[in-house]
Amino acid sequence: LAGRARISLAPTPAGARTAAGPGQDPDPARSLGLTPREQDVLRLVAAGHSNRAIAEELYISPKTASVHVSNILAKLGVSGRTEAAALSHRLRLFPDSAA
Repeated sequence: LAGRARISLAPTPAGARTAAGPGQDPDPARSLGLTPREQDVLRLVAAGHSNRAIAEELYISPKTASVHVSNILAKLGVSGRTEAAALSHRLRLFPDSAA
């Protein structure tokens, strides 16, 4: 999963900077190639929302929500909403969400 998410599991040397440096994105969801809108949609998918509920929350059509979900699944390399939600929880993409 870490390879799919392009996240290194190698330990960082002692004293190494943990903050993102120049040219590095500190937002892990963005480093996965997700647009800000796709991040919003993935947050709602991870919370268990349907396409209709996502559409209502984000003021978009259910079809647009469906397209966003399809794009997210492709970018994450997962086969379904449940797997996308599980990946987002494992990577702690949305730490402010309900635990």
